[in-house]
Amino acid sequence: MTKSLSVSALFLLTLSSACTNDFYSEADFKSVKKIDTHMHLHAESTALSEQAKKDNFRLLDVMVDVPDYPPLDDQEKFALRQVKAYPEVVNYLTAFSLVNWDSAGWTDETIARLKTSFNNGALGIKIWKNIGMVYKDSSDNFIMIDNPRFDPIINYIVSQNKTVMGHLGEPKNCWLPVDQMTVNNDKNYFKNNPEYHMFLHPEYPSYQDQITARDNFLTRHPDMRFVGAHLGSLEYDVDSLTKRLDKFPNMAVDMAARISHLQYQSKSNRDKVRNFIINYQDRLIYGTDSGISSDSKPEQASMELNQHWLSDWKYFVTDESMEVDEVDGKFTGLKLPKNVIDNIYYNNAIKWFNINK
Repeated sequence: MTKSLSVSALFLLTLSSACTNDFYSEADFKSVKKIDTHMHLHAESTALSEQAKKDNFRLLDVMVDVPDYPPLDDQEKFALRQVKAYPEVVNYLTAFSLVNWDSAGWTDETIARLKTSFNNGALGIKIWKNIGMVYKDSSDNFIMIDNPRFDPIINYIVSQNKTVMGHLGEPKNCWLPVDQMTVNNDKNYFKNNPEYHMFLHPEYPSYQDQITARDNFLTRHPDMRFVGAHLGSLEYDVDSLTKRLDKFPNMAVDMAARISHLQYQSKSNRDKVRNFIINYQDRLIYGTDSGISSDSKPEQASMELNQHWLSDWKYFVTDESMEVDEVDGKFTGLKLPKNVIDNIYYNNAIKWFNINK
């Protein structure tokens, strides 16, 4: 009888150990290889690259045509400095501008710029929401991403085996009054950036206009390797995102600055969010949209990045009750299996951005 109990106890212990081994814990954070695929390193300081090395992260520095960011030439200089200082940690994406869009030479000039960046090691490009929300042509029409004039640019990028990251459109909250928005980071952003709060600009293209143009763009370029930044501007509903991922096999999405939307949905239906991530684990890529500028305090920026990473890690690897500033109320962590964590934090970035291991 005693022997039988011992065997049973041993079996249960082994089973318990096997189940534990299927999941990471908070304590595993530094031991697991990870990549943050959405960073903006606009400074001489390498503090965030140093923090990444400590936390077993690699970084993808993303250039972007934003008015209050440094000019693109300066962004590339910052990127190349980071790559040179930490070649085992940092890669980068380049970008282009639509200034001179109506000129005859815009296409050739843009391709020449991209060729230089690709020769410098850029893994692809980032296109931003100013396509569809800011830039207009000489006839005062908004330039949408499905405009055929982009075709030779995208064809060149595809020919070079590079990736297109696209922040096209905005969260659906952008078209709502601030007090009706679902997450606090959107409320704060659009309150402080009314020029991008489309509820205040009904004369601009609608949310559906933006999504339709992006979908048309994907249809026009079936061979393009495309990563939709910020959950592809479909952050509000995993079912809507599911439909796009099923329709466009060339599309993955990063989670940068939109994990709060998954957490918000977790409050009402945790299993739905968890099952979505498991089912589409090969199409979801971790990112934060964090960064550093010349005005930043490096130590503070490093600390905040580390805390951001730790909070996200806790949400994905544990089933603990959590609270974050971005979401009102409590939600429960997803406790995703190890293989899912490895995919969203590392393997997918390697695949979709063609990063050398």
